[in-house]
Amino acid sequence: MYATDYLRPSAAEGPTEPAVTDKRTRSRKPQRLSDAVLPALGAVLAIALWWLATEALDIEPFFLPAPPDVVDAFLRLPGYLLNETLVTLLETLAGFGIATVGGLVMAVLLAASRTIERMTMPLIAGINAVPKVALAPLLLVWIGFGTQPKIVMVVLLCFFPIMVSTMAGLSSTPADLGELAHSLSASWWQTFAKVRLPWALPQVFVGLKVATSLAIIGAIIGEVIQPDRGLGSVVVSSGQSADTPLAFAALTLLAVMGAALFYLVAAVERVLVPWARAVSA
Repeated sequence: MYATDYLRPSAAEGPTEPAVTDKRTRSRKPQRLSDAVLPALGAVLAIALWWLATEALDIEPFFLPAPPDVVDAFLRLPGYLLNETLVTLLETLAGFGIATVGGLVMAVLLAASRTIERMTMPLIAGINAVPKVALAPLLLVWIGFGTQPKIVMVVLLCFFPIMVSTMAGLSSTPADLGELAHSLSASWWQTFAKVRLPWALPQVFVGLKVATSLAIIGAIIGEVIQPDRGLGSVVVSSGQSADTPLAFAALTLLAVMGAALFYLVAAVERVLVPWARAVSA
């Protein structure tokens, strides 16, 4: 049994009233429908306003292409754009995975020892304050050309948010749950695994969802500094050839990738932490 189970209604409180249960069941279907329809509706409205602005203001495609121009650019080079999208996606996922593991491990170490936290936290905060764009050319000197500097850039951008959010979650465990575990003679590991970690999971996923967009930004920074592969190189080459619709096609693919990664993490959160939404509601 996890400590978070104490947040849920117990059988001793009596059976749930049928009317309330039926009402909740009926309300879930419209909620699920709205969760799927509203984001799609928002995207359609944004594209419509974009198209309307380009037509009403008579903006040249060189400055701001209309949605049909972007679609034409994608249809002109679909294989090329999809291959570069795959390159950026692999860099993003690799860096995001390394940052997730490293951030979680570092957060556990810092949360376990107040002394280690006070020794290392100023250093970590100082490193995070350094602009990552300034480090990109140095990464080429230290690591060389290729995929590795881009993955390192993703790790640098994602590591700190994941670590800080995890530390915040681990440090916010209610005192009564800790006293409950102590009264049950739970060891440090049992307290961590069954009390502190489950309680911290919602906050952990906050950092992971923030890091999804930062991961893509890190990959693009690396690709712009070293424009050999990826969607960042497409944007750079499109600017040099004055092919603005192709640049917007690459940017659109980046936006789709970012939304997909965000909702993927959100879906994992719903599976692993189903009780968090119920408690907040």
